[in-house]
Amino acid sequence: MSIDRREFLKIAGASTLLGIGGMSASAILKKNLLEASQVMPDAKGLTAKRWGMVVDISKFKTEDDYRVCVEACHLVHNVPNIGTTKEEVKWIWKETYEHAFPGNEDPYLSPEIKHMPFLVLCNHCDNPPCVRVCPTKATFKRESDGIVMMDMHRCIGCRFCMAACPYGARSFNYRDPRPFIDAATENLEFPTRMRGVVEKCTFCYERLAKGLIPACVEASQELARKTGREPGLIFGDLEDPNSEVRKILNERYSFRRRPELGTYPSVYYVLG
Repeated sequence: MSIDRREFLKIAGASTLLGIGGMSASAILKKNLLEASQVMPDAKGLTAKRWGMVVDISKFKTEDDYRVCVEACHLVHNVPNIGTTKEEVKWIWKETYEHAFPGNEDPYLSPEIKHMPFLVLCNHCDNPPCVRVCPTKATFKRESDGIVMMDMHRCIGCRFCMAACPYGARSFNYRDPRPFIDAATENLEFPTRMRGVVEKCTFCYERLAKGLIPACVEASQELARKTGREPGLIFGDLEDPNSEVRKILNERYSFRRRPELGTYPSVYYVLG
């Protein structure tokens, strides 16, 4: 008996769906069972109930303090250097106070703070608006640790997530990013993207799975060892009262970007 191509695809599709517990395609997407960006778990992998980061601005004294964190992230994730502000792709970057914390302007604010650059990235919100608006589940929040992920394979480039994100933490590939990645420094273990998809910081989920801390945090720690100073980036489990991030938050005044929106960012800032 012979069947045509259309019948074959029907049978193959049905077999695939039945092979995943007999679930419908929509149910599979809903439960994120087809996450192309997932990695196999490693026994050495780092785990947490809710990953979070503390940015200690007082530890960023020089341009190098910012640069090493940004470069470490962008190199390990093959972030392209487009060269134009309109089309630039960034996962972590410097921002002015007025743009990082809009609405917090104060005429009596210390000039030092007012003109100080702040390191910003995806906030991995506990209530992420980007997840709610994504029609294909390309952006989703991991239930295991709170990381807000970006699956470039599912992204259709609608940019709803960019419109919903109040922090400007997402970048759109207006052109093929691959020609703008230096072949000499390309990380062959991390996938490159294509034109028409959105990307952003993912708290280095692929490094956490291997027992490594985020690249920016590692770079900050290495610089601190070389200079004899404390690192400006601290990473850990916000749900663990004994974690370093919790100890810092318990001892020092902290603030988050646009808390009035109810997104509950996982990135905190401390000064002094």
